[in-house]
Formats: sequence, C-alpha cells, structure tokens
Amino acid sequence: MTTPTIVVLEGDQTGQELLEEALRVIDPGVTKVEVRFERYDLSLEHRRATKNAVVHEAAAAMKRSGLGMKAATITPEVAGDVGSPNAIVRNEIDGTVIIRTGRRIPGIRPVGGVFAPITVVRMAVDDAYGAQEWREGSGLDEWAYRTEKISRRTCRAVSEVAFRHAQRVRGKVFGGPKYTVSPVYEGMLKEEMDAAAARYPGVRYSPQLIDATYALLLTAGEEPLVIPALNRDGDCLSDLVMQMFGSIAGSESLLLALDDELNPRVVMAEAPHGTAPNLFGKNVANPLAMILAGSALLNYINTHQAALAARAILESCLEAVYDGIRTADLGGHAHTDEFTNEVIRRVRTKLEVWQTIR
Repeated sequence: MTTPTIVVLEGDQTGQELLEEALRVIDPGVTKVEVRFERYDLSLEHRRATKNAVVHEAAAAMKRSGLGMKAATITPEVAGDVGSPNAIVRNEIDGTVIIRTGRRIPGIRPVGGVFAPITVVRMAVDDAYGAQEWREGSGLDEWAYRTEKISRRTCRAVSEVAFRHAQRVRGKVFGGPKYTVSPVYEGMLKEEMDAAAARYPGVRYSPQLIDATYALLLTAGEEPLVIPALNRDGDCLSDLVMQMFGSIAGSESLLLALDDELNPRVVMAEAPHGTAPNLFGKNVANPLAMILAGSALLNYINTHQAALAARAILESCLEAVYDGIRTADLGGHAHTDEFTNEVIRRVRTKLEVWQTIR
C-alpha cells in the first residue's frame, strides 16, 4: 500500500508557527498513521522570489496526492504584487466547495442557546468574488455595476456536499439564498438544494431565506445544522457562526475539489484565521484550529487507524480546553507549545488504551 502524502504549504508569521504545532500532532510517531510530508515554502518572501511558481508547484503536488495542509499566508494589498496564493491554489486544483464547522468549545459560553455544531458549506469560487465591476457617470449620477456568475455545477456540488454531511452527522440542512428576490441567479442554488433533498429523503430539510437564516441561527438549539451558501453569504455566515461559539480558533476549514461523482478528489485543510502578526514569536497564539485542520484531514485517509487518530485528536483538543489548559484568547495561561504538548500526550494515551479494548 502506498504511503499517503500530505502536501504542506508553509506560510507566514504566526500562521507558520501554528502549522508546525499541528504537524507535531499528526506526526506518525504520535498517531501511528503512516504519512509522509512534502513541503513547499509559500512565505511571502519566497512567493515573490519565485514569482508564484512555488504556489503552482504546491498545487500540482496536491492534485497528485489528494491531500494538503496550508498555513495562513500574507496577501499583499499592492497591485502588481504576488496576490493571494489561495486564489491560485483554488483555481489550480479546481476547488469549488469550502466546509467550516462551528462547534461548542468546552467551558466557553456560546451566544444564545446554541450548542450543536453548525456547518457552513459554501461556494469557493465565483459569486461576488472575481465579479466584473465598473462605474458609469459622474457626481451624484455616478452608478456602480457588478456582473456576478455562478454555475449549476457549483450549486450542485455545494448542495450535494451539504446533504451528505448532514446525513453523516444526523443533522438538518437549513437556510439558503434569497431566492425570492433573485429567482434566476440565487434561485439556481435553491433548485439544486431542492433536488438534493429529493435524493436524500432521510435528511431533514428546512430551507430559509438568507436573512431569516441569520436571525434563526441565534435560536438554533441542540440540532446540528448544515447551511449551503453562495460564496459571499457563506463567507459572512462562517465568521458569524464561529464567533457564536466563542472563538474563531475552534474550527478548521476544508477546501474540496470534487470528481464527476462529487466525491472529494483533493482536500486542503487550513485554519480559518490569518497570520496574526501581533502574536508572532510570542508563543501565545492558539493552535487549536490548525490542529483540528490536521485532524479533519486524517478523516480523508481511508484507513481505520487514520479515523481513530482523527477522533483522538478532536477529543484530546476539546478535553484539554475543558480541563483548563487554554491559551489567552480562551481565558487561560497556556503557551502555544504547552497546549500542543498536552494534546499529544492525550492522543497517545487514547490510542494506546483504545488498542487494548477493541
């Protein structure tokens, strides 16, 4: 059996520091999952030096291996610079769907009565991002225009992934676009949501307009929710959902490229937060989201040991927080490496114990 390869996309500042912590956790010496790491330096300095060639090389490697793990990177705002590596990677691997799950962090009070996980499944391409924009006229008669686009293929991918995920977690597909105001454009996603509901009659389905979705999230209660969304709606929703559970650090982000049967062909895991330059070099940043990204990626290695390791990492992270081993953003005093060390200790214990009670 060929050893799986995880393509590691190195990043900038605190993003790179937290990536290194996550790699310590998913190391084969800890998880007993045989993987190899193929590393690419996507730091801003190296992207500039290679004129983004390293980004294309990393994306090609992910297409070969099917697995990637990316650190947060700096996107320069100056026109003509190297731009966003995320955009290049998504285009190169044909990444079309992003999955982010907000979940309760033990000991951290969520907003309202929200306790069950909420997963946002959004488009990774098109919609408001990359839209053609222009202005006409002048003064108070100046008008701004934007031409957006979405495809039925992407709408179907988002809907299918959402219903499959809801089936797996025994949750409800909830929410949706503003299809009453935009029946042609946003209505396309609603059509595909309805079609997916027909394919998965056992999955509970409660479509809502996007404004109602925001309002009802605050009373979501104890039922897992899965929300299919347009690109921009999903971007906003995921940020809201993570903060509802107390911290952006409690969630991983997965970019999926799908095959013709809408099964994952390439999976890239990352943390949803940025490079946090004010925390760089201080050993105080929270590695939780990046470690969870590594755990989620192991779920896409189709072996029993990988599934065990993924569960052990998730449980160990949340148990460590529950027991008060927290970084400052969660009200604790643990350093970055101290939290990672505790997770590693617990993972090793769980895997050893579970082995004796199979």
